[in-house]
Amino acid sequence: MTYSETLNWMFARLPMFQQKGKSAYKDKLDNTLAFAAHLHHPEKKFKSVHVGGTNGKGSSSHMLASVLQEAGYKTGLYTSPHLKDFRERVRIDGKPVNEKFVIDFIQRNLFFLEEHQLSFFEMTVGMAFDYFAREKVDIAIIEVGLGGRLDATNIITPEVALITNIGLDHVDMLGDTLSKIAFEKAGIIKKNIPIVISEYQRDTAETFEAVANAKNAKLIYAERAVQKKYKTSLLGNYQSKNLTGVVTVLKELKGFEVREEHIVDGLLNVSRNTGLKGRWQILGTEPKVVCDTAHNSEGLAIVLQQISQQHYGRLHIVLGFVKDKNLDAILPLFPKNADYYFCRPNIPRGLDVEILQQEAKAFGMNGKHYTSVAKAYDAALQNAETIDFVFIGGSTFTVAEVV
Repeated sequence: MTYSETLNWMFARLPMFQQKGKSAYKDKLDNTLAFAAHLHHPEKKFKSVHVGGTNGKGSSSHMLASVLQEAGYKTGLYTSPHLKDFRERVRIDGKPVNEKFVIDFIQRNLFFLEEHQLSFFEMTVGMAFDYFAREKVDIAIIEVGLGGRLDATNIITPEVALITNIGLDHVDMLGDTLSKIAFEKAGIIKKNIPIVISEYQRDTAETFEAVANAKNAKLIYAERAVQKKYKTSLLGNYQSKNLTGVVTVLKELKGFEVREEHIVDGLLNVSRNTGLKGRWQILGTEPKVVCDTAHNSEGLAIVLQQISQQHYGRLHIVLGFVKDKNLDAILPLFPKNADYYFCRPNIPRGLDVEILQQEAKAFGMNGKHYTSVAKAYDAALQNAETIDFVFIGGSTFTVAEVV
């Protein structure tokens, strides 16, 4: 198979959460553990940091990788989802896994994958771990895909674990309260392994502390441990919440020499070192065009607050969601005095644009709907004056179609 044929097989043959939603979510680790054994346990052949949470885990993972690269370590990075190319999920020192490895991995393990009917995410995790082991990375930053306790990445024993901000997302699978979701996220806490909580939240603290105590895991609230103010090249006011968690993890990471200059330089060169996109990413200046992958109420609230602090003439918002979002919690956050361009991301989970427009209208959000993200984006650019502000968001997949 060619690289394109291999990806088509991966995407179409096996369930993929980003495409199909809850039907692709597996609530046990049996397949992952069996695949790890089949691959001769690559997860035991490299050191790691495990990063979970609702908001900020992707940015935090990239920051950690960037700093460790600056310190001279061969650093693996596993994240999800990707924006443009599947290979963005698996990187070493910022360079995506090569196409040949992806092809060869699927071919080598095709019989096992078909026989056990692994999900898209399960086999992708196995691929990443196998790649990091074969390439002998010094350390890998592993981002949780969904939840934590039953996530396919949760077969590693990391040096340190990090849990970022907790919000109400994927409530149909993880629970409908912050404490229930925190319990699932706390599943990455391992016996005697330090756990860093980047942001103290009253509704989740009791859960994290109970699990940490049961596992004899040292628990550190980052905002209480870091006094110094750091800067990062990643734009967005919300990154300040992630910075303290990242720095605290680096301080807790034993056996690695990470000096202050590595932290400073790594945080200032995140996008260059790792290739991260989609976090308050500026796509144009006249008019100013910004996209952001925030897609739940907590993340969008912070992004929309930052938009309100900008100076502009008119605000134009290109907006598209996936079906499982709680619009009643999200849409009230959006300003009414903006021009909206409703669209549907081009995936099976994409929310029908006419439904979105109707729901949004009930909250005073007026605009037109378009048959694609590209057409909505083009219309916003055509209507915007040079002094205006254009924002694209609502879903990772909406952003992916414009970056």
